[in-house]
Amino acid sequence: MQKRTFRFSNSATDFYFDARISLLKKLADPKKTVVLTDENIFAAQGKKFKGWTTIVLKAGEQYKVQATVDSVILQLIELGADRSTLLVGVGGGVVTDVTGYVASVFMRGISFGFVPTTLLAMVDASIGGKNGIDVGVYKNMVGTIRQPIFILHDVSFLTTLPEAHWKNGFAEIIKHALIKDAAMFRQLEQNSLSAYQKKSTLLSTLIQRNALFKIKVVQADEFEMGDRKLLNFGHTLGHALENQYGLQHGEAVAIGMAFAASLSASFCAFKPIKRVIDVIEKYGLPVAISYKKDDVFEVLKKDKKKEGGEMNFVLLKSIGKGIIHPLPPKEIYNYL
Repeated sequence: MQKRTFRFSNSATDFYFDARISLLKKLADPKKTVVLTDENIFAAQGKKFKGWTTIVLKAGEQYKVQATVDSVILQLIELGADRSTLLVGVGGGVVTDVTGYVASVFMRGISFGFVPTTLLAMVDASIGGKNGIDVGVYKNMVGTIRQPIFILHDVSFLTTLPEAHWKNGFAEIIKHALIKDAAMFRQLEQNSLSAYQKKSTLLSTLIQRNALFKIKVVQADEFEMGDRKLLNFGHTLGHALENQYGLQHGEAVAIGMAFAASLSASFCAFKPIKRVIDVIEKYGLPVAISYKKDDVFEVLKKDKKKEGGEMNFVLLKSIGKGIIHPLPPKEIYNYL
């Protein structure tokens, strides 16, 4: 186990890499803690929740909505939770998003921590303080930026992770490589999903590399005024597709990255599109989907990244170098 503490603008987060969930009893008082998880994790890993007061959510992005938040808050009230209560989210990105959002608004803010249980949550979703919910087809339209007091990585949770969720996580890893880490992209080209699944040391090193990468970006730009916007690579089209077409987050981001690579060729003279497509497909992710152009464009136009009359689209100058390129919505429409 390795502990590292990272400071953000108003708080600090303790990261516990290569740890075990049993450590949670040293980090949190079971008498003052409520654990949030989902029904899939609770069913697969039930023994790990013994001795903890636990709220079990329905699993899936469709439950990352205000009704779920209201239900959790009512249960917290019934449990006698107060301002000294610690909320701990044990789950993937939906669980951590809901946990952070509830903790940010319940009694005007209580402390919270995360035990991410999916690859995607370990390398991306649990890090950075973005907590929120969806509104209809609009992804993460409501939320807060507030940091957890700790994030605990227990890779044993990945032993029951469905194959689709492994692929989801690699979508975000590929994204990190494309926007800022050409060496990691080459490593992804040289390895494979099965190689990372079989070699625990290789996987742990990759998880920590991605977590540290995102931490560094967030520390430099916590409230997304500059470089943090690069983390939206693949997400503009991805978010417009995800809820409308029932895609996994990683699938939607992968399609969005392929689209953004194509735009990059037109607007940034980006040449290695084939390398991008090859790696996305190598990790079992889609690069295209049949969709209704006008319906997707209507959602895309309302994306949070729109400023004035233009969209802040993240494009690639080269592998390992992302840039923010404002584009008129009409230009994007022509490429859909």
